[in-house]
Amino acid sequence: MGTQNGDIDYKIIRLLQKNGRIPNTEIAKKLGVSEATVRNRLQTLIREEHIQILAIVNPIKLKSGMVGNIRIKAENKKLDQLGKALFNTDELWYISQLVGKEDFDAEYYVSSQGDFGRLIERIKNIDGIIDIETSLITRYVKYSGGLTFP
Repeated sequence: MGTQNGDIDYKIIRLLQKNGRIPNTEIAKKLGVSEATVRNRLQTLIREEHIQILAIVNPIKLKSGMVGNIRIKAENKKLDQLGKALFNTDELWYISQLVGKEDFDAEYYVSSQGDFGRLIERIKNIDGIIDIETSLITRYVKYSGGLTFP
């Protein structure tokens, strides 16, 4: 994101993070730019994959299913292969590769304890796994749905 457009882009992103359904006309009014500028900047941000516009579910508020975290230690030579296998695991909605004690961090959503057990067995059977550590989220202390700009 360039300097001049970057400033506008960050302001647009901040407004969308507060209300993902805010109309372009309202964004334009708040920023003192044209609606066409907002529309063009949004299209660019989405096309270049800087942002996605989506609904974020808080499964704890829905009171269904189980949400948690999985940390994975893997063989160094199999990190790419493992990353691809994790990517193709539908129950994992967030996956990041790490530097540190573990190699991957993932968050899961499953409907039941049985589904959780099957998920862990499938992950354990992926070639290159050394160790898995799991946790169950019981409540969110802060749940903003992603990175926010100050």
